Amino acid sequence: MPLSAASTSFSQGAPVPDDAFLRQCIHCGFCLASCPTYALTAREISSPRGRIRMMKNVAEGTTAIDEIFMHEMFFCLDCRACETACPPGVPYGALIEAARAQVENFRASQPRGRSRLKDFILGKIFTEPARLRRIAQLLRFYQKSGLEKIAMRLRLPRLFGKKMLALAPLAPRIEAKFTFDRLPERIQPHDGKIRHRVALLVGCVQDVAFAAVNEDTAMVLAENGCEVIVPRQQVCCGSLHGHTGASHHARELAKKNIAIFEALKVEAIIANAAGCGSFMKTYGHLFAAEPEWHERAAKFAATVKDLNEYLIEIGFKKPPQTLAQRVTYHDACHLAHGQKVTRQPREIIRAIAGKNYIELEEASWCCGSAGIYNLTHFETAMQLLERKMKNVLASGAKILVTANPGCAIQLQHGCRQAGAEIEVVHPATLLRRAYEANSMQ
Repeated sequence: MPLSAASTSFSQGAPVPDDAFLRQCIHCGFCLASCPTYALTAREISSPRGRIRMMKNVAEGTTAIDEIFMHEMFFCLDCRACETACPPGVPYGALIEAARAQVENFRASQPRGRSRLKDFILGKIFTEPARLRRIAQLLRFYQKSGLEKIAMRLRLPRLFGKKMLALAPLAPRIEAKFTFDRLPERIQPHDGKIRHRVALLVGCVQDVAFAAVNEDTAMVLAENGCEVIVPRQQVCCGSLHGHTGASHHARELAKKNIAIFEALKVEAIIANAAGCGSFMKTYGHLFAAEPEWHERAAKFAATVKDLNEYLIEIGFKKPPQTLAQRVTYHDACHLAHGQKVTRQPREIIRAIAGKNYIELEEASWCCGSAGIYNLTHFETAMQLLERKMKNVLASGAKILVTANPGCAIQLQHGCRQAGAEIEVVHPATLLRRAYEANSMQ
């Protein structure tokens, strides 16, 4: 459901859940079966319906923002599976993000209420692409120099907290070359005929840990008659900030990207990371209190396309079926439930794999990554990963396709833990391989 300017209310500059959307919930309970945290706990307050009731109580002043409220707003995965199941179409994602911003605003008013580490990471690293890349280079040196192996052998991560030893393997593998090292600012169609003109969002984690996926995306688009522009000035889309309650940072980042991308006058802005695309498609609701930005943001959002979605729209070039291995597909939550893009990735994979494609049981059930959820709620995330991996292993697939960096990192961890030789890849990577295999024949 598209979000209008009225989708979020504001109090003292901080978004709060909109009353009209809160009242839209009829408490029917259809969301319960789709909610991962309710499935784990069987607690009403850990369901979408229960959390909406808590939001209403706080909004009406019958209860205060307390520890239970704060816990539940962040215990939620924001997977938005409840939106897919909801008969009246309650935009739960907008509600939970506004409630989280409400919590963060409250914590800021309390002594020692906010995490300085979280504020530093979101406010000082992910808002500055150059700084993020420098830190990523240091992390790569740590990973490749042998220091990481020594640290893990000596169990040194424990010095930074009890959970750090378990969390350390979830660190993304940093690539040797980032996106701007791999791609020029402008890529021409492979056949020299420009039929479409698009811009590519490079992302944050995607840029440093999955730059090869960005390259694959650009090459696939070029193979399909697209001129691809990769603007150097672009910044983080703000999804990590918006999903964790730091809406002020999200708005500042959104403003920068809107100004940069709208100047390019392209027909589409391509996102190959589910969380980024989902968030950018709802940029309009960030600016409910800033009418001068709302129209620009809404216009920008209308041009955002997921890569799979766009390829199907333009009638992508189908390669001969080249995949001999069994392949399956995991729906990233913000692609399936946030963007309602489910058919398109499967159509692309089937074009490559044919009968070797097998549908994954509970394909749209959250893997537990959920942005930084596997870091903040490690035990719960691992329970969800265990459920996901049972289905992955039962599929017999040797290739697992997903369209979000967080999911890829989580699923790669699950495959390592299970000792399974399963390759986790992005649809763009699979399609580029098929194109290249065809060209060599």
